[in-house]
Amino acid sequence: MKITVINGTEKHGVTYRLKEVFLDEIRDRAEITEFYLPRDCPGFCVGCTACFRTYENKCKDAEYVQKIERALLSADLLVFTSPAYVFHTTGAMKAMLDHFGYRWMPHRPAKEMFGKRAVVITQCLGAGGMSAAKDIKDSLSWWGVSSIRVCSFKLMSEIDWEKIPEKKRKQMTTKLVNMADKIKRIDFSRPARTSFVTKCKFYAVRMLQTGLGKDNPEYTDYKYWKSNGWIDKTRPWN
Repeated sequence: MKITVINGTEKHGVTYRLKEVFLDEIRDRAEITEFYLPRDCPGFCVGCTACFRTYENKCKDAEYVQKIERALLSADLLVFTSPAYVFHTTGAMKAMLDHFGYRWMPHRPAKEMFGKRAVVITQCLGAGGMSAAKDIKDSLSWWGVSSIRVCSFKLMSEIDWEKIPEKKRKQMTTKLVNMADKIKRIDFSRPARTSFVTKCKFYAVRMLQTGLGKDNPEYTDYKYWKSNGWIDKTRPWN
C-alpha cells in the first residue's frame, strides 16, 4: 500500500503526534511519502490562470505542485493533517490546495482520484477542527474522491502533547487506532466506490463542458474531457 501524507504544518506538535499514532498502526505494510507545508510547496497561487487557460506545467510553482501531484496520483491512501487556525486549515495547506484548482471537477479532474481513499486528521483548541477538515474535504470531493474519513479532535485545555491529560490522549489514540484498523481491512486492489453525490457533480459538469465545447472546441478543459471520453460514454469510475 502506498500512502501520501500532506502535513499542513512543519511543526512537530499535537497534529504531528496524532498523525504518527495513525501511521504507526499501518507503517509495516505501507510505503509512505510525506510532504510538509509550506516547505514543500512554499509559493502562493497568484491567480495568473495559466493552469486553467493553458496547462498546469505553466504554473510558476509547477516544480513543487507537480511533485506533490505525482505522489497523490500514485498513492492508494491520501492522508491530510492540519491544526485549526482561526476555524480553518493552515494558510500553507490552503495555499497548496489553491494550486490544485485546475484539478477540480469543473476543469480537469484526474481520473485516478475517483477511486482514491482519503483520511483527514485535524485538531483544535476548543473549536474549529471540523471546519478545518471541511476546507480539505471540499477540495478532495471536488477532485473526485468519495471515500473520505475524518478524525477531528478538541483539545479544550492544552496545546502541548505532554501536558494533555492522559485520559484525553488515550481517547484520541484509541480513535486513531480504530480508524487504522478499519483501513487495514480494506482491499486496496479495488478502487473506492464513487458516490452518488460525486456522480451528480460529474454529470452536471459534463453538461457544462458539452455546452462550452460547442461554443469553443479548442477550449482547454473541454478538450481534456473529450480526450478522456467523458463527453461520450466513458466514465472515470468502474
